[in-house]
Amino acid sequence: MKIIIDAGHGPGTIGKRTPDGRMREFHFNNAVAEEVKKRLAADGYTVLFSHQQDRDVPLKERTNFANRSGAELLVSIHANASGNNYSAAQGIESFIYPAAPARTRKFGQLLQDSLILSTQRKDRGLKTADFAMLRDTTMPAVLVECGFMTHKHEAALLQSDDYRKRCARAISFAITCMER
Repeated sequence: MKIIIDAGHGPGTIGKRTPDGRMREFHFNNAVAEEVKKRLAADGYTVLFSHQQDRDVPLKERTNFANRSGAELLVSIHANASGNNYSAAQGIESFIYPAAPARTRKFGQLLQDSLILSTQRKDRGLKTADFAMLRDTTMPAVLVECGFMTHKHEAALLQSDDYRKRCARAISFAITCMER
């Protein structure tokens, strides 16, 4: 089975960082993506990245690549933010396209539940959004927000290897459960 993992945004995306500047969102997204790939590859999956380490890949290029790949599922990994300073907003939420089929909704709920169980963070729910990675791809696609870079405690979690591995384990588990 072929899976697309997208480490949302890119290494140079302006503004996507913790308020103290210690972590760029891409550092979290990419670390989780690499761990998901390692876990799924060990189970025999083919994992392709729609992002690159050295440049910000435009959304259209990412979605075109995903659609040409023949992948059966796509997960776009992100860390959330609420403004530019620390705030009270916290938790995990997942997104699917509003007109997504039932299979995508099932996958989105499975991912959301798995992340909440693994991380024990606040459940912000499965939501719909008109994001390019969801709208412009042909396979079931879910965008996950694994915590807020603008919440002091969650910012620290997002920078920890343990939390990154918990998120990767949850994402990998949901993908493998979806195919059973």
